[in-house]
Amino acid sequence: MFYSHLAALGLDLTPEDVRNLGQCDLTVRYGNKVYLFEFKVIEGEEATGEAIKQLISKGYASKYRDGKTEVIQIGIEFSRIRRQIAGWDVVG
Repeated sequence: MFYSHLAALGLDLTPEDVRNLGQCDLTVRYGNKVYLFEFKVIEGEEATGEAIKQLISKGYASKYRDGKTEVIQIGIEFSRIRRQIAGWDVVG
């Protein structure tokens, strides 16, 4: 759903952005900024922080750090029980 909404805006998107340690769920390039999204479905109702932890631990941002590009990492967690966003974290 995120992809379709952002694609409709004509943004530069890369779903499943591959790196040697895994793949980032969605990368969005806009101007001199890169937004990295990781999505997780959690079993409980409260966010665990696992999405942002994965972004950081796997180093997905490293391929975009060139000194000119601002990298924003966004981890979003969905609760399987509540069927909605349980929480999100942003590291810029």
